[in-house]
Amino acid sequence: MDQELKVLDLYTKTDARKIASFNNSVKSEYTVSTNVESFEADFEWLELMEGTVMYIDNILRNPNRFIINEEEVVNVEKARRVTVESIKHLARNTSMIQKIEKNGDVKPSKILNINKDENYNTYENRVIYTLIKNMQMFISMKKRDLITKSFVKDSKKSEYHGTSRVGSELVDINVSMASKSNTSSEYGRNNDLTVEERIDKLELQVSDLTRTDVFKLLDKANVARVTPPIKKTNLILKNTNFQYAMKLWNYLQAYIDNGNKTTKTSNTIKENVTVKNMFDDVFLLNYLIVNSLGDNAKAAKQDNNKELVETLTNNMITKIVEINSDLPLEELQKVIGDKIAVIRNKKEATIEEIQQKLNVKIQSTISKIVSFEFRS
Repeated sequence: MDQELKVLDLYTKTDARKIASFNNSVKSEYTVSTNVESFEADFEWLELMEGTVMYIDNILRNPNRFIINEEEVVNVEKARRVTVESIKHLARNTSMIQKIEKNGDVKPSKILNINKDENYNTYENRVIYTLIKNMQMFISMKKRDLITKSFVKDSKKSEYHGTSRVGSELVDINVSMASKSNTSSEYGRNNDLTVEERIDKLELQVSDLTRTDVFKLLDKANVARVTPPIKKTNLILKNTNFQYAMKLWNYLQAYIDNGNKTTKTSNTIKENVTVKNMFDDVFLLNYLIVNSLGDNAKAAKQDNNKELVETLTNNMITKIVEINSDLPLEELQKVIGDKIAVIRNKKEATIEEIQQKLNVKIQSTISKIVSFEFRS
């Protein structure tokens, strides 16, 4: 703050004509370039998978299935069981009756055998099978290039060249500035587990899913994986477990295009009037600082200080007279004289202190006056 006041004080004490001459002669050009690179460590996939594993497990424990009836005519001794369908088939095919006993019992030579088999190769189960395979590949891909830190790299560079003339004095400046900042943050823990530990735990959970009977049957049958778009069957649309599974499915499909969280932005400013004026002001302040040094500068400073004191004194006296125009001249002189006498008695008093105290007095008097008029 003190440095700022010194710079402003230097500007205030400089001859206004010199400043105007400098500003009117300034010719300058500048360039400001900014580059920002950021990377966001994205673990939305991890949180989504962690929250979906239990729903996939529910599906595999209560899988969708259909019954396959395999019909085969076999010798009666090979028949596993006789069903209503077997009797109906025999009645329609009497040639397979070997003989009829006296008591009415029928002894067939052959009979229809029906084997009922549960099949898990349904569309919905293949969707879950494919989803688990996709999860395994995705986790493996993420572990190969695991980055747990987010970062932002911000760099700025400015170049400024300016020239000006004050009387016979030619002023030239070249300024170059560069700044860089790197910030990073580690992805937070969850339940006291690091990211690496959470991924390892997730891998074990997905591995458990591959050990279920349904998954093993489909994997052994080498069923074809399901490709998008997903058919909107009643089970997929209405079952809560499938709704969570489809949310993860859609996320993984979209991640192929949207997974990259790295962003880079660059910007160059060359023709902003406000920025140019600020650079020119800095040029002026640099000139005033350098110009304030040396014997010539000291002499000029003394002249300027003298002129400044006279100007300030005239302005303050004018204000005092205008505001207190109804006071007798003797009383007005006494008020000003007493204040100056008090201040002069302080050895450490400066022009700035005098100005400050007089300004306080003036402002206090102004606040008490509603209106005034000059006396002729």
